[in-house]
Amino acid sequence: MGLFYEYLIDKRRISRYIDVRAYILSNNDDGGNSMEMIHVGHPARRREITAVQFGEGNFLRAFVDWMIDVANEAGVCDEGIAIVKPIPFGSLERLREQDCVYTVNLRGKQDGRTVDEHRVITSVQAAVDCYGEYEAFMALARLDTLRFVVSNTTEAGIIYDEADRLEDSPPNSYPGKLTKFLYERYKTFAGDAGKGLMILPVELIEENGGKLRDCVLRLAARWELPEEFVQWVKHCNRFCNTLVDRIVTGYPAAEADALCERWGYRDNLIVTGEPFALWVIESDDPAAIQAALPLDRAGLPVVFTDNMKPYRERKVRILNGGHTGTVLGAYLAGLDTVGECMADPVVRPFLERMLGEEIAPQVRLPKEEVAAFAASVLERFENPFIRHELLSIALNSVSKWKVRILPSLLDYIESRGTLPPLLTFSFAALIRFYRSSEKGDGCLTGQREGNTYRIVDDAQVLSFFAEHAGMDNRDYAAACCGNAAFWGRALDMAGFCDQVTHRLDRMDAVGVKAAMKEAVEG
Repeated sequence: MGLFYEYLIDKRRISRYIDVRAYILSNNDDGGNSMEMIHVGHPARRREITAVQFGEGNFLRAFVDWMIDVANEAGVCDEGIAIVKPIPFGSLERLREQDCVYTVNLRGKQDGRTVDEHRVITSVQAAVDCYGEYEAFMALARLDTLRFVVSNTTEAGIIYDEADRLEDSPPNSYPGKLTKFLYERYKTFAGDAGKGLMILPVELIEENGGKLRDCVLRLAARWELPEEFVQWVKHCNRFCNTLVDRIVTGYPAAEADALCERWGYRDNLIVTGEPFALWVIESDDPAAIQAALPLDRAGLPVVFTDNMKPYRERKVRILNGGHTGTVLGAYLAGLDTVGECMADPVVRPFLERMLGEEIAPQVRLPKEEVAAFAASVLERFENPFIRHELLSIALNSVSKWKVRILPSLLDYIESRGTLPPLLTFSFAALIRFYRSSEKGDGCLTGQREGNTYRIVDDAQVLSFFAEHAGMDNRDYAAACCGNAAFWGRALDMAGFCDQVTHRLDRMDAVGVKAAMKEAVEG
């Protein structure tokens, strides 16, 4: 059999051992008959660590680590990952108990079929606590084989922290940790240009790579690090902007026992997500990144580009805009989940027409590519394995509408010379959803069919709606349309306020669902 890594299943958990044959022989008395070898498509051998990953959360494990595992199996990559826990709380105990082996279960609809598949992930080789194991963390910086840094430290993770100090072990912020990590590498290899890293943050902020680079350079200046190091950071390391897309729902607590029974082994680190995935990586030299990390050669949905703006626009307008443009009206119409929206004879046509006729034509990418993405979004919304609550999507909808819907609305007006009826309806549904003067605990309280719901947004947003809720429909619509602080400009497009008032009047007269149907039917 040879001295490579394979997987064993015992009654407790999935794990990884050296020399399966020797392990079985040494456990003949009580373990030989209770264990069964499973194959995961390729020998699960140890790999050199080539990537350090800041973050041990579900998304990275079901997205980046999954992609690298697929590419390793396909033979186009040979990457080993060391996970670094970048926060002082939490534990790596479960990950270590399973020798960094775990299962990703992808469930949903894709290309017209229902997908329910699982993969044992073998790409993670080590897990390090940078607080409790600081020296082990810094040793990663000295690895000759290291080529990549990946991170997901939440949207608030990429910040410049004045409190970070060079002598901290480690600094508090992620940029502080990365700056000290890069400085250690610079010193170890005496500024060798070939030892720079490709840095791929996946935090959900625009220009995440550029902002991370700016933080590192600011810290290097404040810490008075050598100018030669600053130049090495600038010219020998690539900070890429990225865009990622996959819904990851995490550990399936209610179903874990049944899944483990079906698969035949125990895994306490199962992570579930949807089949759809997209990773857009932007660089001034995309060919270099593609050559270094050729995930696309394994058939993975990775785009290497020097301009990711169209892809971000596509995602924000179609996926996020599809949510924001639909869910407020749908909730007021009596629905509670995205799945219910996709099964509803009024709401689904509203969504399909809004995407197909008013949003997708304004996206600046080839029509076939945009249409395919819109079709995939509808499939994702149909996912029978995910219960996506409309009220969770409705949080902070004022800023979401500005970013996700308003650009499509304005582009439609510019290209067609008329108002888009469904996007206009979405604004009327937004201000109808927010129309309340009843204050709750950090929220306003709305009414739907005799029941209450929470309206959650920034304090100044809630104050505005509470103050204006008692107006008649025309004055209320005018006040909302005229609030340039919310939308970045007054919504004074010809006829817009009149149409919003009309939709509010119809909601009062016939109900929200009937008014939505009228908007769809024109």
